[in-house]
Amino acid sequence: MNNTPILVLGAGELGMAILRNLAKRAALFPGTTLTVLLRPSTINSHDPSKLRKLDELQSLGVRFLPSDLATDSICDLSRLFKDFHTVIGCTGFVAGRDIQLKLARAVLDASVKRYFPWQFGVDYDIIGKGNSQDLFDVQLDVRNLLRSQERLEWVIVSTGMFVSFLFEPSFGVVDLTQNMIHALGSWDNAVTVTTSEDIGALTAEIIFAEPRIVNRIVYTAGDTVTYAQLADIVDSVLGRKMQRVEWSVPMLKDELAKDPGNLIKKYRVVFAEGKGVSWEIDKTFNAQHGIEVCSVKRWAQKNLK
Repeated sequence: MNNTPILVLGAGELGMAILRNLAKRAALFPGTTLTVLLRPSTINSHDPSKLRKLDELQSLGVRFLPSDLATDSICDLSRLFKDFHTVIGCTGFVAGRDIQLKLARAVLDASVKRYFPWQFGVDYDIIGKGNSQDLFDVQLDVRNLLRSQERLEWVIVSTGMFVSFLFEPSFGVVDLTQNMIHALGSWDNAVTVTTSEDIGALTAEIIFAEPRIVNRIVYTAGDTVTYAQLADIVDSVLGRKMQRVEWSVPMLKDELAKDPGNLIKKYRVVFAEGKGVSWEIDKTFNAQHGIEVCSVKRWAQKNLK
């Protein structure tokens, strides 16, 4: 991968993790350059937190490319992307529901050689269309578009849920204020999770892997746990017994029906239904390559006490 210009779209939690790890790997491949696409307002910001991020990126040797993904057209983005060999999407849906399909089309129009779309999540193929979280339908549209062509190489990295989101108060699974654990669907339902730091490290390894990974889904997992195992972990780490309450699929669907635009309630139903949200660790890239990752228990030990 010498002399390879790489563009990362966005520098949020995941984008920064990927850029940090890419910078380490790129140093081993002469001529490989890293660029991050940022809004002009971010590049020109005087906000201390943004300035610290910009300083870190510059220290990593990352160049800045100004663009607003929400307002720039497919044609505009295609002109920006055409100078890059590899594009990595790290923006999520912050720029709107249709942004991922827009980016995939711009990448194709630009004749980019390799694309890692924002698919850092669950197995959308198994979940299928028409589920409670309509954003997942868009992810399937992106997959179908990439699979329908042959000139662009693509790689999808399926990571499961971010570990931190499993403990996010708004998600409601681990509710420390109420001393309660909620199981989505049943206590035997499982969920696969990976930390953003591990996703960054593993994505960098996948990008530079030899032989090159082409046109396939690569699975990662920091851990795969049932909600019963999660409750045991939290009890053990905190040294106290949490209350355990099961949220059934019918109850969660009823809650969503009362508030159909609520993104969190949409996610709860999908994870409660239990399809495509977990996989065996043995099938993952990190397990097959002996790469150490952070488990749910280790994350909880670092962050809950």
